[in-house]
Amino acid sequence: MGAPPDIASLTSFGFLTLPNYSMIAASSAIEACRIANYVAGGEIYRWQVLSLSGEPVEASNGLSLARTGALSGPFRPDILFVCGGVDIRSAVDRRTLEELRRMARRGQPLGALCTGSFALAEAGVMDGYRCAIHWENLSAIREEFAEVEFVEDIFVIDGDRFTCTGGTAPMDMMAALVEARLGRGVKQRLAEQFILERLRGEGESQQPPVARHGPAHPALDYAAMLMRRTMDAPLAVTAIAARVNLSSRQLERLFRQHTGVGPAEYYLSLRLSHARDLLRQSDMSVTAVGIACGFVSPAHFSAAYRRRFGHAPRSERALPPQPEKRARPAPGAARPTEDILS
Repeated sequence: MGAPPDIASLTSFGFLTLPNYSMIAASSAIEACRIANYVAGGEIYRWQVLSLSGEPVEASNGLSLARTGALSGPFRPDILFVCGGVDIRSAVDRRTLEELRRMARRGQPLGALCTGSFALAEAGVMDGYRCAIHWENLSAIREEFAEVEFVEDIFVIDGDRFTCTGGTAPMDMMAALVEARLGRGVKQRLAEQFILERLRGEGESQQPPVARHGPAHPALDYAAMLMRRTMDAPLAVTAIAARVNLSSRQLERLFRQHTGVGPAEYYLSLRLSHARDLLRQSDMSVTAVGIACGFVSPAHFSAAYRRRFGHAPRSERALPPQPEKRARPAPGAARPTEDILS
């Protein structure tokens, strides 16, 4: 691990955009810096959108950011954030990995937005660190990179590594850097500018409350957390009920009231969804996926998977990928750009 920087001293940020990166994640981070400057009444923070070539990169929504600079250019940020998004494996090529390794050897603090954490892990520069990544990729990447401690937090600052999940979570992470330099009052004014009640802090989970009907229930959320953390060795429903200080009958009623299904069915659905993520996002064998999801019998795993998704687990990898639907410019029209740097 590199020496942890003084986060209050970090004022310049590079955003390395990979193909199909998340526009909302990148813009949330950049806008937090822009609004911090506005609130502080001066140019405290600087940033630059970057790519390997210096050309704008198309995001997953079909837009690209103007004023993109080359990674090899003169801008030297205090932190380089890798911006990921859809189909991150295809977006990470050999040159990207080589550049990240070179920067890590040089002692460059590195970070990631959304699925950009995959690029850092694939480059081997996250070993021994705690790391955040978008929840859709969390289960598969945990199986693939055993040396990295992936957590469910919305963002993680661990030494000289700064990682966060997707959506607007980068805004929360950048607000933590702003608070370290400019104080809690400025952070609160950021929230007011974004018309938010508050900005979230490190250690808060990205997992949404379980409840579908009515307000969230702490015991329900804790039970669901236990289920997510024990999918490889499922607990008995009676054991989960005891851990949340409820009877089995009370836990059954609670799940049915808020989710429409009982705890056993909910648990099974979590495990099967986890299995589907592993089949889609990893190279694990079908047998290994079943074991990782708590199915000791391949036949039981296959039957349960077929009932849930309508096809066998082995067929999952043969299904065509589902591309993200997005509007395309008309033939001959200029490529859309969005300049949020000014």
